[in-house]
Amino acid sequence: MTHDEILYGKLKIWQPDEGPRVNMDTVLLAAWVRPRSRGESAFVELGSATGAVSLLLALRFPGKLRVLGLEIQPHLEELARRNCLENGLTERAAFRCMDLREHRALPPSSFDGVVVNPPYEEAGRGRRSPVPAVSIARQGACCSLGDVVDASSWLLKEKGRFFAVLRADRTGELLTLMTGRKIEPKRLMLVYPRQGERANLFLVEGLKGGGSGLTVEPPLFVYDEAGNYTPELLRAYETEGFSRCR
Repeated sequence: MTHDEILYGKLKIWQPDEGPRVNMDTVLLAAWVRPRSRGESAFVELGSATGAVSLLLALRFPGKLRVLGLEIQPHLEELARRNCLENGLTERAAFRCMDLREHRALPPSSFDGVVVNPPYEEAGRGRRSPVPAVSIARQGACCSLGDVVDASSWLLKEKGRFFAVLRADRTGELLTLMTGRKIEPKRLMLVYPRQGERANLFLVEGLKGGGSGLTVEPPLFVYDEAGNYTPELLRAYETEGFSRCR
């Protein structure tokens, strides 16, 4: 197990040596989220692992967000609780051990926002990792992309917002699932390793019950021509992120 700093030490996370760990996707997703400009919002993170995204949101938006993280693996949920306590965020974030496929155990339309970093691969595609935590988090061993969107649609209030990061080659699949569950894609950003290369990630924001109309944001490049992180990428690692309230 390691104890790692995020946002230049503003958040410290215990995480396992093997299994889901904080990476660039984690930071980009948390930076992508936008709460409402007025009042406090209740958010839920599906598959919260050790709690990094939920805690980043709680840290970034004091007084604006309360976050509940749902995690199927008990040892990760326990680490998330520990991380929450040690970072002094227990009044803004909480965690629950729960299978997101059992989302109907929670009241419908109970959250203003859903945040999720779904498994990048469907079960049965590619060679399955021998590490169960990796297989669950990255290879869809315990849920499909459809399960994630079903849970999101059930939990979101009307006009509630959905935020996700996923591999770029699954963009069409996720957008189709979203519209089929009445979550209209409203904002999308493609992430490229560098100029001249294909996108490898995308970030999307959807609105439950929203009308048609999608804004495609300027692309995000991770590296510049010299191989350094771009200023736009580094904004995600600042406390403010690159989100905007509205």
